[in-house]
Amino acid sequence: MKARFIFNPHSGSNRRNPYLRDRAEDFIRQNGWDAHVVATKRPRHATELARQALDDDCTLIVAIGGDGTMNEVASALVDSPVCFGLIPCGSGNGLGRHLGIRQGEPAFQTLLTGRPLLIDTGMVNADPFFCVAGTGFEALIASRFATLTSRGFSGYLSTSVSAWRTYRPERYIIHHPGGRESVEAFTLAISNSSQYGNNAFIAPGASTSDGLLDLTAVPRIGLHNAVPLIWRLFNGSLDRVATVRRWQGDKFVIEREQAGWIHTDGEPRAEVSRLEISVRARSLRIMVPAQNV
Repeated sequence: MKARFIFNPHSGSNRRNPYLRDRAEDFIRQNGWDAHVVATKRPRHATELARQALDDDCTLIVAIGGDGTMNEVASALVDSPVCFGLIPCGSGNGLGRHLGIRQGEPAFQTLLTGRPLLIDTGMVNADPFFCVAGTGFEALIASRFATLTSRGFSGYLSTSVSAWRTYRPERYIIHHPGGRESVEAFTLAISNSSQYGNNAFIAPGASTSDGLLDLTAVPRIGLHNAVPLIWRLFNGSLDRVATVRRWQGDKFVIEREQAGWIHTDGEPRAEVSRLEISVRARSLRIMVPAQNV
């Protein structure tokens, strides 16, 4: 097996303990693979390293990091025959949780005993995503969260509560397969997988392999409905809330009056007023536990 392991020293637990880098090197030796570990040094470096691994004829390229690292590595592998491996260790691990790729040793075992699964790639403007992209409140939080020196779920929660006090919903024009609608939304999520991460299910029942994306519009969140909506988000029943709107399709266009942040897999990208969204069906080959194929 010729492989490359791309390690982000700033993702999740990697900041405090480089154990997973050492474990990856042990794993390579134990299995006699033609492989080595390389570390990222700056934002978007993982994409460069993945492209270099493609040029070096690797057949498996593994990301060791969170959803941002996952996105950077996987983006380089779309529409290629090379298999993507994931050792999740970030703050949310949305794609790993959705696909049943567990943290730690089980993720390494998936590289040995798992099976490749073809999943879809979402596109928002020119940026690919594999878990969730979005705009509105969640994109604002992504932009602030990215600047924190101490991340994790507690940091995300405290950042969200602070911003929630002053954030106001926006009006969006949504062009979807069934027509055109004007909606006021607190946040808009475009989902390939079912959850953001941390088992927060923004699109219960969504599939990464159906050639469709799920667009969810969450209404104004105030003191009267915050707790019920959050409870629904974490127990997987948000789609049962009458005021939460959801559409499925392979193409969407979202417009708003003023430019605002967008994110892809939790990473802030740009401030834009128009989002053109599409899906590239079954375009990424990823190793998952055999029972999940």
